Amino acid sequence: MSVKEDKRDHREEEVPEEQMMHEDEVDRTATETETATPSCDADDAPERGLKHGKHGKVDDEVPEYLKRSRRMRRILIAVLVVLVLLVAAGAVLVVMLFDTANNAATQQAQSAVSQVEAIESDDATKDASTTTTKRTTVPDLVSLLGLTQQEALDQLQHGAQVTGLSEINEEGNPIKQQVDVALSDEPADSRSGTPSVYLDLNEEGRVLRAGYSVAIASIGYGSISFADAVSNEGIIEETVQEAGLTIADYTATLPEDKMQYSSYAGDGTTLTREYCEFSGTGSVGETQYSWEADLSYDYTMANATGNLADTIRTIYIYIQA
Repeated sequence: MSVKEDKRDHREEEVPEEQMMHEDEVDRTATETETATPSCDADDAPERGLKHGKHGKVDDEVPEYLKRSRRMRRILIAVLVVLVLLVAAGAVLVVMLFDTANNAATQQAQSAVSQVEAIESDDATKDASTTTTKRTTVPDLVSLLGLTQQEALDQLQHGAQVTGLSEINEEGNPIKQQVDVALSDEPADSRSGTPSVYLDLNEEGRVLRAGYSVAIASIGYGSISFADAVSNEGIIEETVQEAGLTIADYTATLPEDKMQYSSYAGDGTTLTREYCEFSGTGSVGETQYSWEADLSYDYTMANATGNLADTIRTIYIYIQA
């Protein structure tokens, strides 16, 4: 082989080697290029890291006004919770007080009823105000007219005692003396006292007008209303008839307007008294007499005690020739 051929062969062997080196270099360059070229993921990673770092920094550096706002919200929530608890406790307390008041009122009412029943049982023969079975005798007032004071006392009997005497000096008035007489032997009422007779004397000392007052319980009437006593029970007519006059039934009538015989306290709703006057004429045989009657229900004591049984119910009747 010649020298030229040997060199040619040698060059041919070297070319592939250079090409290989060149290709290797190109591959390295491409690899380096790919490595140097950032991907989206590579870009995101630093940014996420940066953002994460900033977020942590914000958490560590919260402004003071935000901290105060958070504390204020916590305080307000705590206050609201306390208020809700207080309202609930107040509601429970109100319910308990209401129940207690109802129980106390019920016990008081039961106690009052028991006391009244006990009085009626124990004092039936002593106090006519607690019973409607024991009656007093309404005196015959007509028979007293024209008598002297002493004759009238003798006529009345029933422990008649003078308890008051007053002079009347009115021009044109035929009545010159008024004498109050208590029937001490009659059963007394614990509220209105002993039944009494009133004698109006003329200048000669003789009876021109005779009157009588008594608790309605003493003459057989129980705790009936004012309107019932007049309109349904005929208390006025019966009492006048017992006093010696003959009058028609249901002669006495109440005004249609209740306000005409009712009195109220300053509040305008608390009834303090019911009072009404009645008058008419009656007869004994052929002789005519005039009569007057007053019925009074005084609620002053009943309002103070809360017990309607403490109402003072009294009737007055007067007969004149």
